[in-house]
Parts: sequence; C-alpha cells; structure tokens
Amino acid sequence: MDSKNNCLLCGAELVYFDEPKRFECCICHKKFTDNAACINGHYVCNNCHSKKGVELIIAVCRSTPLRDPILIMQSIMKEPCIHMHGPEHHVLVGAALLAAYHNCGGKIGLDKALAEMKRRGKQLPGGICGFWGCCGAAVSAGIFVSIATGSTPLKDEEWKLSNEMTAAALSEIAASGGPRCCKRDSFAAAKAAVKFASEHLGVEMQLPEKIVCTFMALNEECLGASCPFHPLYNEQPA
Repeated sequence: MDSKNNCLLCGAELVYFDEPKRFECCICHKKFTDNAACINGHYVCNNCHSKKGVELIIAVCRSTPLRDPILIMQSIMKEPCIHMHGPEHHVLVGAALLAAYHNCGGKIGLDKALAEMKRRGKQLPGGICGFWGCCGAAVSAGIFVSIATGSTPLKDEEWKLSNEMTAAALSEIAASGGPRCCKRDSFAAAKAAVKFASEHLGVEMQLPEKIVCTFMALNEECLGASCPFHPLYNEQPA
C-alpha cells in the first residue's frame, strides 16, 4: 500500500477543487471531468487507480474461508495495490461482506455475486463522500444487501432493506465526523452490515472483539484517538 494518499505517479499532494475540471488520465489517456488532481498536474482516473486493487479484492473474496468481513478487508488492505484512500474500497466492503455472508451460510452464488459487486461498485467514483454526501463504503454495504436479497427498483421488502442498510452504514460513518478515511469508513460500514444481516437476513457473520486500525501512519488526516478504531480510542481520560 502506498505511504500516503498522494499522487500515484510522483508522490505529491492531491488537491480538491470546488468546481470540476477536465483532465486527461496519465495512464490510459482518456479524458474525464473530476474534482481532484495532483498539485503537479498529474491525474489518474478512478479505473486506473483501482484496477489492480479490484482484481485482487475479487480473487481473495472468491477463495477466502474467513467468516469475518473485517478480517477479510484487513488482509486485503495490506497489499500494495490497495491505496490508503480510493474507489477500490467501494468494491472492497461489499465483496468482503458477500464472502463472509456466503461462508456463514448465506444463500448466494458467490462467483456471480462478486462479479455483480465489482460491476456496481466500480461505478462509484472517488470522493463521493464529500461531493455527493453519500460515502461509497456505505453504498457498497447497501449493494451487498441488494445482491443478497435480489433487490430491484420494483421489489418491496428487498428494496426497503437495501436502502435501510445504506442508511445504517451512513449513520455509523457520519458519527465520527470528517475528514474522510477510507479505512475507518470501510470498517464502520462493515460493522453496521454485520449487525444488519443478523437482524434482518438471519445470517450471523463474525466480528473481531475489537476492531483496531493499523494504517494510522499512512493517513495524514487521521483523527487519532478520536477515531473509534484507533488503538488509543478507549484509553482516553474520561
């Protein structure tokens, strides 16, 4: 994993713009309208940024025997192609949940479910937590429930559950405040989804006794001991 949420090409700081601008991706050379780029002018599109990471996510989730989505995510997050922040997390959360759900007895065809998670999750661009007001990790958890229940825009209970899942994950994520952290938000969304699946889908996935982040040093905007997953969170003076 890269050391900071910096430019993949030169390591310089990324900047966010209030107004979107037109960029050419330095890797695929396609043109995009986006709100972020490197201070040196480099731009890497969402697909090029996340391509290797998404391939790894699907491969691991297809074969893992783990029943805990947090442990699945943490094992994947350690790999170099999973950056500190980025749209690969929009596939990671739902894919880890689908794998754990399947391994705990959830009635899904895992290969087909993961392929659909990849297709849907890759449509969510980076930065939507701030620009859309809807974190991609929460949407990914909602996609998990949508796939698990077979929801469509015309379904009844399945439609309701999918939206309730996204809302529950968003509430869990928003409770910590900003700025965003893709690791914190992913843990929060998966934690909310495990509780939701137990209450509404009848499948008991596992969670660690305590979720502890190990990526603090890689995040320049880390909330420190204010983050519920920071090692010092429960050691603050009353």
